[in-house]
Amino acid sequence: MTATGYQPTQPRYSSTLPVPSTADGPKIPDEGYLVQEIADQLYWLTDGGYGMMFSVADEGVIAVDAPPTLGHNITRAIAKVTAKPVTDVIYSHQHSDHIGASSIYPDTVRRYAHRETARQLSDVQDKNRPVPTDVFDTSMVVGEGKHSLQLDFHGPNHSTGNIHIFAPAQKTLMFVDVIFPGWVPFAYLAVSADVPGWIRAHHATRNYDFDTLVAGHLTRLGTPADVDTQIDYVTNLQEAATQALASVDFAKVTGSLDRANGWARFGAYFDAVAGQATDAIVPRWADRLAGADVFTWSNAWAMAEAVNIDFGTVTDYQIHP
Repeated sequence: MTATGYQPTQPRYSSTLPVPSTADGPKIPDEGYLVQEIADQLYWLTDGGYGMMFSVADEGVIAVDAPPTLGHNITRAIAKVTAKPVTDVIYSHQHSDHIGASSIYPDTVRRYAHRETARQLSDVQDKNRPVPTDVFDTSMVVGEGKHSLQLDFHGPNHSTGNIHIFAPAQKTLMFVDVIFPGWVPFAYLAVSADVPGWIRAHHATRNYDFDTLVAGHLTRLGTPADVDTQIDYVTNLQEAATQALASVDFAKVTGSLDRANGWARFGAYFDAVAGQATDAIVPRWADRLAGADVFTWSNAWAMAEAVNIDFGTVTDYQIHP
């Protein structure tokens, strides 16, 4: 049932700009997944939408994440390259789209996560995401020697416990839901728990000495250049949102709206701000990052709100004595 006069939202994605070749990834085999060695027994596993990695260490396999879209293809992929059992599992963060198939791993594995991720998983008690057995606050190392993985927490970003997972011997870094190689970030700045922290996380990522980035999403592996490209996009977006907040006339945009409906007025204002920023950004980026025409508007909306309330760069609020 709908309220009188209300019209459901219509589909908005029937016509989009071409996906640039910079977003192209490897072809996914008919079996529905691709397993590819990155370097020295460290593997990337992807279905073209979600990705994870695993390391074949001396004692067994160290797996990072378990996206449900891959599900039991994870164990099939591991079996293709080794007969060793999975002994350790690392959670990048708590979200079920990345670790929601973690119950496929043996009950005997050790599970590692940041303390905040462990707290959130303990709260929800999801049988598909068993709670971690080992937690850390700042850094820890899983495994030994050339197969060791370094876990680091640099502060809240996409989620309050999202971590960097670094394989120094293979010069490979896994960091999920912040960098999207070849693509603009997912909607609303990847629906981040902390937008300033999400932005800072780009620079923390760039400080690692890596050649290969496992980003958790979409079509291909990343490089340091992909991080630099997204830093440029986010910087442009913040500049455009700041300019739009300063120049869009609140009274003009909301003048014809019901003054009693505060949400309608604020919604119209931020929609106009996001629209102006989007108009400035998409022509610059449509040929560089896929999906610029799809998610820049929602990213601009989220950035404008962050500029307004987190960064405090622009404000129309009146400070009363």
